[in-house]
Amino acid sequence: MLEATPLGDGWILRHGPDALPASVPGCVHTDLMAAGVIPDPFLGRGESEVAWVGRRDWTYEHELTGASAREQTDLVFDGLDTVAEISLDGRLLGKVRNMHRSYRFDVTGLSGRLSVRFVSAYAEAEAVRGRLGERPAAYAEPYQYLRKMACSFGWDWGPTLVTAGIWRPVRLEHWSTARIARVRPLVTVDEGVGVVELAVDVERTRVEAPLALEATVGGVHARAEIDGASGVVRLRVPDVRLWWPRGYGEQPLYDVELRLLHGEGALDVWRRRIGFRTVELDQRPDAHGTGFTLVVNGERLFARGVNWIPDDVFPSRITRERYRERLEQAAGAGVDLVRVWGGGIYESEDFYDACDELGLLVWQDFPFACAAYPEEQPLRGEVEAEARENVVRLMPHPSLVLWNGNNENLWGFRDWGWEPRLAGNSWGEGYYLGVLPRVVAELDPTRPYTAGSPWSGSWDRHPNDPAHGTHHSWEVWNREDYADYRLSVPRFVAEFGWQAPPAYATLRRALPGEELAPDSPGMLHHQKADDGNGKLERGLARHFAVPERDFDRWHYLTQVNQARAVAAGIEHWRSLWPVCAGTVVWQLNDCWPVTSWAAVDGDGREKPLYHELKRLYADRLLTLQARDGGLVLAAVNQAVGDWTATATLRRMSVEGEVLGQVAVELTAGGRSVARVDVPRELTPAGPEEFLVADADAEADGNARAGGIADVGAGAGGGGNAAAGAGRDTGTGRHADAGRHADAGQDTGTGQDTGTGQDTGTGRLRVLYFPAPDREVPYPAPRFDVALAPGGITVTARTLVRDLLLQADRLDPGARADRGLVTLLPGEEVTIGVHGWKTPDAESARSALYCVEPTR
Repeated sequence: MLEATPLGDGWILRHGPDALPASVPGCVHTDLMAAGVIPDPFLGRGESEVAWVGRRDWTYEHELTGASAREQTDLVFDGLDTVAEISLDGRLLGKVRNMHRSYRFDVTGLSGRLSVRFVSAYAEAEAVRGRLGERPAAYAEPYQYLRKMACSFGWDWGPTLVTAGIWRPVRLEHWSTARIARVRPLVTVDEGVGVVELAVDVERTRVEAPLALEATVGGVHARAEIDGASGVVRLRVPDVRLWWPRGYGEQPLYDVELRLLHGEGALDVWRRRIGFRTVELDQRPDAHGTGFTLVVNGERLFARGVNWIPDDVFPSRITRERYRERLEQAAGAGVDLVRVWGGGIYESEDFYDACDELGLLVWQDFPFACAAYPEEQPLRGEVEAEARENVVRLMPHPSLVLWNGNNENLWGFRDWGWEPRLAGNSWGEGYYLGVLPRVVAELDPTRPYTAGSPWSGSWDRHPNDPAHGTHHSWEVWNREDYADYRLSVPRFVAEFGWQAPPAYATLRRALPGEELAPDSPGMLHHQKADDGNGKLERGLARHFAVPERDFDRWHYLTQVNQARAVAAGIEHWRSLWPVCAGTVVWQLNDCWPVTSWAAVDGDGREKPLYHELKRLYADRLLTLQARDGGLVLAAVNQAVGDWTATATLRRMSVEGEVLGQVAVELTAGGRSVARVDVPRELTPAGPEEFLVADADAEADGNARAGGIADVGAGAGGGGNAAAGAGRDTGTGRHADAGRHADAGQDTGTGQDTGTGQDTGTGRLRVLYFPAPDREVPYPAPRFDVALAPGGITVTARTLVRDLLLQADRLDPGARADRGLVTLLPGEEVTIGVHGWKTPDAESARSALYCVEPTR
């Protein structure tokens, strides 16, 4: 049987004449921090102080003793970051240049000093650029010239910390006769029968030895002979239970065991878990353009998604437990799809295992983002090799449902001035429309492939045409009011979002001793977006009076604005299912403490946006939309069962007086949307009035209720016609401020979007305000606060809009169980608080914020 010896201990890192202890897996930065050589780059402006690290060459060393009675010993690296030369006692074993691949070297009978010498990623990238010529990109850093995590070089949410090191496990493998080199599992379903085909490649030391394969799945056994270096085992498993995305069914997983036999003895064993399901991507043309709808087990889905970036700029620090925690946060917010973005990595097995278990669909980008990538050697061979390895590595996971060629590169070629600058040079099209679809079709025909995001499916159309395929909506964040999300109906929104700072305790940890202000030195350093603060302020000014010299109010209001902005988009787009078939919010998580689009900040704390996603992504959502000169109440039902409810509509004054009331009947079939016109007499007559709609979610075991909601829209309409192909022309989230920020632009729509929380009672509420908050004559908010078991109870004496308990202000370890909530006079809410060591009502009151009247 093959034996493995981990090589995680005993490494040193050469730092000039010094030999520092090294952790493997790890990287140079984490080793230098552990040794006290560099400060934590996440704190203050430490990032700038450690910039020199990425410009240096580094060497890892280990004393290797490989004695074994087996016929062959291999040195196996699961990941090397990135350009390295591996030698043993001065004997060159090999050279590598790809972070996204694993490597194996024959070290049979060898021992001595193992050396892994890493060349600066900058030096390698600049050398390749010198040979192949300049290629345009969204950022000045040379990330497109080598196969490395692009965001190591910084992004508009991430630090520039260019890593090097042995970032995944390393081991010795001792074996005789033969070993399993690769297993390619094709898993399908045929009329209730699970079909498993295991295509196996083996490596031999003895070519004449007879070999066989024996496989077991779900109590079914099969055997096949090896012909030379490969073989195939096929199994049919009757009456399999289907794997479903969360909210649609259960996630049964089946153990697969494959044994490589010589005679009656096992030489090697391969074990994985699989799930049985079918997946299709419906891209048929229709009256609205070209669709983009995921279909799992024959069920058409509205994808409730989030974009995922590497959860740490040093990925070797991400543990199995941390993956699980972050993905459980996603599932807890109602998410059913996670897009692994193309500027990061192919994640570890721990990530995909958690998605399999939680029922989170995975959209996997190949690692290309926001740049023109050369197609010549040495990159072309590396791209195909990495794709082949990772497609096969990830195939067992039922959660993986889509391969995507790149992030924004097809769009960039058309709109960002690349074509004239390239002057005919290669830029990656051959990867996205040639190499990658060929690799997927050959190795993994059970899953769909799309060339990029955004992509309209053809060069005959604009790549980011909202009427065709996937769409990235960044013009709104860059230049417009978030109410403008309602002006178009993309077929699938793969990126959109709004910024907000991280939680207060996260800022305090990251910026120790700093007097916090939106433009204080540390805050500016931890704001990486071009003109990010300017866009935050202009977005805020359209709805609120921007606080002057009051950081706490600014911090609160920018978080409110983030939640409302995302709500404006998702409510509109979900209400137009099935024309729009998904939203993927930018972004779920952060890789360090930073002002960004994330719902969960770099310390793992949930922003108000996170709690708002619970409502927005619930199975049943109530929303008020301005359509065709009037108001429409839409009941969005993504549950399997019908939703029949009586909705109570009340026109109210901000002082709490009911000015009109009517009950309307709602019936939305399973996986459908019902729309009811709001009677004209209930339309608010001015900024001093608003509309409230309440309904029961009819919790029947098949639906998750979205809780009380507070959503405003504006007097300016909305519209539901698809925008033209050129609407987002030339705009990316990462775009420079000069191109994509217009300080004076204001759409003047007056539309506003509010927020909600999950009450756990199945009661749904939505509010509509006809004017932005800055024009609403709110009363001074009055409310009572009392301790309750496990939290606090707040009782409103007036209208209290967007009440928020910032629990981390009570204790850095404290978390509230809900975000923003609006209360009418006389209503109360109990907010659960976990991790609060010394509860008292007055402290709670000091951590409560709400919208206040404009002074």
